[in-house]
Amino acid sequence: MWGTERSPFVRTALFGGTGSVAVWDLLAGAAAPPFGAVLACELEPGGSVGRHRQQELPEVVITVEGTGEAGVNGVAVPMTPGAVVHLPLGAVLSITNRSPTAPLRYLIVKAMDRAGVATPGTGS
Repeated sequence: MWGTERSPFVRTALFGGTGSVAVWDLLAGAAAPPFGAVLACELEPGGSVGRHRQQELPEVVITVEGTGEAGVNGVAVPMTPGAVVHLPLGAVLSITNRSPTAPLRYLIVKAMDRAGVATPGTGS
């Protein structure tokens, strides 16, 4: 399901987290207004994405598979299939894969900025 036609870019210790997250740009760098980016992400078992602020664009994170936890402005939000996490501009996010054996798969959908410019993501 995740990017079978394209290779992902892989980030290790993203934003000071642990492990690796593979990211597929599902729009292949093209914008699809009003969306600036749609990213499929796979966080390795036990891995994490460190705390970082949404400085450029608001986004939503949609859990597709696995079990994890998002920290949003210091509040724990469970990540189970179908869970949606809204991140307004300025929100602080972290993600942790709670499974020691299975990846956490999620989508990131980013809005465009007011000028209609897409800013490609880095995995969260």
